[in-house]
Amino acid sequence: MSSDRAPVTAGPAASARQGIDPRGPRFGAAITATLLLLVVVLAVAGAAPAAFWLLVAITLLFAWGAIAGIRRHPFGLLFAKLVRPRLAPPAELEDPRPPTFAQGVGFAVAFAGVILALLGVSAAVPIAAAIAFLAAFLNAVFGFCLGCQVYLLLARARILPGT
Repeated sequence: MSSDRAPVTAGPAASARQGIDPRGPRFGAAITATLLLLVVVLAVAGAAPAAFWLLVAITLLFAWGAIAGIRRHPFGLLFAKLVRPRLAPPAELEDPRPPTFAQGVGFAVAFAGVILALLGVSAAVPIAAAIAFLAAFLNAVFGFCLGCQVYLLLARARILPGT
């Protein structure tokens, strides 16, 4: 388990929630990183409307993950149904709250890009996509989740409710 993950431990709080396979969020991050890189390429290649609408779709996916939770995100469901059954069990499970929070961070970045683009800031789409791509890439390739790190910092500072 990497240091940016919160393990699911024994006790009443842990038994109230089930842990997730840490490979699931990395799988979703790989798909997300690919889509975000496509947004950047489209924007740089002059296909701004296509880049904008793809970023809108990614923003909606981030919202889905932040609101419904990482387990109910389409990429999480895809992992659970098609990939997970073909893998050995994970060494340990992780708390689903940090990756779900990370979806909210991704939503905020992508949503800012969409809103700024609607306000006429032409560079907003590729910049927002590039920032989100960096975070998704780090998670997919190295297992380092920036949004999870923010969650853990806020939880340690007792800023988040229920932590």
